[in-house]
Amino acid sequence: MVIAKLLAARAGVAERAVYSRHLRRVWGVPGTLLGARVWPPLLRDKLHTSFNYWWQAHLLDCMVDGYERSPSELRKTAITKVVRGIRVRNVLGWTNDFYDDIAWLGLALQRAEKIVGVAKPKALAAIAEQLRDGWTDHAGGGIWWKRKDDFKNVPANGPAAIFLARRGDRTDLVRARSIVDWVEDNLVDESSGLAWDGLHVHPNGEIREYEKNIYTYCQGVLIGACVELAEHGQQEKWLEKAARTITAVHDDLAVKGVIKGQGGGDGGLFAGILTRYLAQAALTIPELDPDRQETADLARELVIQSAEAAWLNRVTAVSGPLFGPEWTVPADQREGRDLSVQLGGWMCLEAAALLERHGLNVATP
Repeated sequence: MVIAKLLAARAGVAERAVYSRHLRRVWGVPGTLLGARVWPPLLRDKLHTSFNYWWQAHLLDCMVDGYERSPSELRKTAITKVVRGIRVRNVLGWTNDFYDDIAWLGLALQRAEKIVGVAKPKALAAIAEQLRDGWTDHAGGGIWWKRKDDFKNVPANGPAAIFLARRGDRTDLVRARSIVDWVEDNLVDESSGLAWDGLHVHPNGEIREYEKNIYTYCQGVLIGACVELAEHGQQEKWLEKAARTITAVHDDLAVKGVIKGQGGGDGGLFAGILTRYLAQAALTIPELDPDRQETADLARELVIQSAEAAWLNRVTAVSGPLFGPEWTVPADQREGRDLSVQLGGWMCLEAAALLERHGLNVATP
């Protein structure tokens, strides 16, 4: 049994480590912060010459998690500075050419407004407009991964569906449903129940080839989108798809209940994203359908056991815990330098702390 409030304390320690090691002003501009790409940061990282837009979106999302866990003016101020830092560093506006990137920032900004009171309506409107425009009939529908590209994938369509469903607009909700229907029809392996990465499209709209790589965060956003849509009707349909994916994750993408890692770089975020949406599934599914408690329990156990493994296998440094990209083995400091890897660990601990606040912090033996 996990001691009450222990998971929240661990999440707080992970939060402080990221704050102290990674947060830096943008080009010395007052009132701005961004996460340095690696630790210890090189000069180019201190200057943010390399801008990992979607990493910063997840940094913001994790900071909102921290505020939700323990609200304070200091946390709100830091969140405000990161929001401004993203805008300053992005130079020309809030968006870029990658639909997945802007969907992630949109989700973080939605939560910053709802939970923290940091509102950026123009940013949210710009992101929503671009995501709506990203849908085309090529390959039967779906949103592109990038402007002027030939690839449509789950990493763009999943978070876009969640973002649009949360907008509260009927037209956006209909589009969100269409997005997930398209993913289900085109990118879910019928034999395993897991989502593939994406597909390439010919100029005439016909599918050219599939990218059948299996990534943990593809499953996370599909679960998240299905659970989000279930809150807006057709519960049986969407919860059935969420349950199928959760079971497939447990069977194929976890080792003894701990979600598998997928390396550093962008992959450092993948497992953390999955735990975020598993935690939300564990909380929401029983509220919508008490008969699906078994599915909720499975999602809960994956989060709690992954968080426990990530914590136990951390490296202890003066500046705080250092997580590895693979939570089932002891962390190696050389592998944990990326901000993405540290955010993945922090995100997992916040997901577990969220369950703890709701009394769901004990994994079944």
